[in-house]
Amino acid sequence: MDWQALWLSVKLSAITVLVLIPMAILAGRALAYGQFRGKSWVEALIMVPLVLPPTVIGYYLLVGLGSQSWLGQLVEQLFGQQLVFHFSGLVVASVIVNIPFAVQPIQRAFETIPQDVRDAAACCGMSRSKALWRIELPMVWPGVLTALVLCFSHVLGEFGVVLMMGGNIAGETKTISIAIYDSVQAFDFDAAGVMSLVLLLFAITALALTTSFSRRLGGQHGR
Repeated sequence: MDWQALWLSVKLSAITVLVLIPMAILAGRALAYGQFRGKSWVEALIMVPLVLPPTVIGYYLLVGLGSQSWLGQLVEQLFGQQLVFHFSGLVVASVIVNIPFAVQPIQRAFETIPQDVRDAAACCGMSRSKALWRIELPMVWPGVLTALVLCFSHVLGEFGVVLMMGGNIAGETKTISIAIYDSVQAFDFDAAGVMSLVLLLFAITALALTTSFSRRLGGQHGR
């Protein structure tokens, strides 16, 4: 087991979730309730990472945020550090790639809230932000939990975008998925098998717990 790579992957997953989930709640709510021209195009844009190969997304990020681009040069001037081949670049890439995994479950959860509930909150004088915190979030927790687990698990096993954007730098950008790839390349199938088994068990456990918890919450809301 490459513990350094595992810790880096867990750290990357946790930071990605902390950054992405709050934004996904706002975006999912806006898409669930809003009706505006071009909404279908916005939703399609959000879903693009699901159909594009990760290496394609990684290529565009590498070109768009590299030292030769104006955006990459601006970031380097502001923060004194380029995003490419750095942990911060992995965070940016992971957030972008996981947008559909975060937004879609939360949007679907908001869409299940009856209009009557929102109307009642408005009649009680609640502002939109207060209604979100007091009424809506307790009702959409199954969707938020699903989004959190999906994003965390997906980042933990992400390979293509991570390799394109960060390369293979031990302690900086070498995640557990890259460590598995390196082990296979070195014909160390025992190490690759152990690390793959850890990811498999984590994925099964996380999804099982999420499904169970979501059903319990759904049952409570249905009473």
